[in-house]
Amino acid sequence: MGQIIEQTALKRGHEIVLKIDKDSPTYDISKAEVAIDFSVPNAAAENISNCLNNGVPIVSGTTGWLDKFEDIKTLCKKKKGAFIYSSNYSLGVNIFFELNQQLAKIIGDLEQYKVGIEEIHHLQKLDKPSGTAITLAEGIIKKTEITSWELDGTTKENSIPITAIRSPKVPGTHIVTYKSLIDDIEIKHTAHNREGFALGAVVAAEWIIGKKGIFDMKDVLGI
Repeated sequence: MGQIIEQTALKRGHEIVLKIDKDSPTYDISKAEVAIDFSVPNAAAENISNCLNNGVPIVSGTTGWLDKFEDIKTLCKKKKGAFIYSSNYSLGVNIFFELNQQLAKIIGDLEQYKVGIEEIHHLQKLDKPSGTAITLAEGIIKKTEITSWELDGTTKENSIPITAIRSPKVPGTHIVTYKSLIDDIEIKHTAHNREGFALGAVVAAEWIIGKKGIFDMKDVLGI
């Protein structure tokens, strides 16, 4: 993702002043006008904190670290910083998020339908379930009486089962299905490559410059 984001940013006329990975020596993040973090779960919160502490707006697309999300929000407010988090920066996926909530609102009270989520990703995807699948589940919970989600099957009442599959060369597929004895209703998003994620992240980075606060892609896209 880092390489694709770099290529996308350069195509849009931006300069890359720092490229940071786990082996990078000490660096000065303050030379950047804005930062984009697509790292790994155990590094994301530290990377984001470093940006906020140095007054650099930060766009994060790393998933699997949200146990520290409230701490980051507190730091952002304290430093009067700017921070965007999204589990997925694709325009199509963010439309899919809205469609998911509308479907949940319509069908959520019909007891004959049971909802489930399936996500499929490449083998390098470290976290299960994907952040996008969690966002989909949270969207359903917001619009229904369902109270939780569970990974890889569940017998709990009022819980959404999420199935996570890892397969070679799959950028990302998400399927939300409502099943009944009579029929199934299904919505699906399939990413063909990672370029859509990169473009959304760069657009978010362009948007956040000069702003203060905590945002998501709904703010960026005005939806």
